[in-house]
Amino acid sequence: MARYGMVIDLRTCMGCNACVAACTEENQTPYWDDVFRTHVEDIPFGAYPDVGRVLLPRLCMHCEDAPCVRVCPTGASYKTEDGFVLVDYDKCMGCGYCIVACPFGARYRYERDMVHEAQERYGGDVQHRVPHVDKCTFCVHRVREGREPACVETCPAHARIFGDLDDPNSEVHHLVTSGQAQPIGSMGPRPKVFYIR
Repeated sequence: MARYGMVIDLRTCMGCNACVAACTEENQTPYWDDVFRTHVEDIPFGAYPDVGRVLLPRLCMHCEDAPCVRVCPTGASYKTEDGFVLVDYDKCMGCGYCIVACPFGARYRYERDMVHEAQERYGGDVQHRVPHVDKCTFCVHRVREGREPACVETCPAHARIFGDLDDPNSEVHHLVTSGQAQPIGSMGPRPKVFYIR
């Protein structure tokens, strides 16, 4: 069974936000309320004339030991056999425990007014029919069709690399096992998104 993960190369990310636009279109995130499943933080540093910036793409880390899953009282937050951390919208009561438990701030509430707005914008094709907590899914629906997540497919700089962490022939396996890509800090939940600095 595959164990999917992502590597983000901070050296090549140019902050174009194509990943954000692709995710928004694919997953109907409530952009009209400035809410997204993935985003690129633009962090300036230094003082003039020695200034710079760090671009930090962020999304759900699909942790091996996901705190969001452990705290969910209804089982709406769950982990699949192939390692996707997902939310069952029909079981989610919107309590927000998972939002608080996530050390990466990767979850948000898809509120009732957002659901109504989504229905107006997308009509019969709407994905979000009830209020719930939402997050990145690694585009599980695309991956199971043999495609890459929308953000990965769209990135013009190849800054996002997706694949099976256990497959010795995959690029993500090589980048992680060689130590080129590492998780943020020494996080206990063992995130499956790694960064090349």
